Amino acid sequence: MESLMAVTIGVLFATAIYMMLRRSIVKLVIGLMLLSNAANLLIFSMAGMVRGAPPLVPKGLSAPAGAVADPLPQALVLTAIVIAFGVLSFAVVLVRRAWEVVRADDLDRMKDTDT
Repeated sequence: MESLMAVTIGVLFATAIYMMLRRSIVKLVIGLMLLSNAANLLIFSMAGMVRGAPPLVPKGLSAPAGAVADPLPQALVLTAIVIAFGVLSFAVVLVRRAWEVVRADDLDRMKDTDT
């Protein structure tokens, strides 16, 4: 299972870099989204792909009984998802505004405008 996740993460990172190197600003935003998803999968896979009980301590005990899931990677990925959504929302609004002003999707044409 871990090798399949490693290949999937590698393909996502490669696709994200490829999309971010394109001249279209829409493809740049898609690459940014793929990059954040690949980073989230990387954090999950580095934490270990094991199932465990929720990390809750029963009343009267000092530690949970049995194997529990590690909550730190889950919290990191949840935070990363929220941040990625905010960045993606900002990028979409920025692309829309750039399209209204320049009427071009090509990054080279956007760089050469006098607006």
